[in-house]
Amino acid sequence: MNKELAIDLRREADRVADKFSIKNRDGNFNNETFFVIALFPMSDTTATVIFRKEPSGKQAAFFFYYISRGAKTGWHYFVPTDAHILGMMSFNTYKQRVESHNYKYNFHDANTEQTP
Repeated sequence: MNKELAIDLRREADRVADKFSIKNRDGNFNNETFFVIALFPMSDTTATVIFRKEPSGKQAAFFFYYISRGAKTGWHYFVPTDAHILGMMSFNTYKQRVESHNYKYNFHDANTEQTP
């Protein structure tokens, strides 16, 4: 992850902590305050951010991803459920199949039907 994205990620994680710490926020039943305790880059454009919730001491894992085009450019996040995680693990299989299928098209010549 380049320095600019890393700095932006930390800034966004702190903003999210502040947002989730609003005492009268819908869903903040325990009036908890959120603190960033760890950031784990997983690729150039994805990261896991761990928040600690006080006073309970519980933690929450958020998935952050960076979009680099259009009106949505920037870091975004969601809190994945177990079902999301299992689904993404399965997605890897299908993504590999698509990449394998598409590989041959990198060598397609418009004048021939030859592939390596």
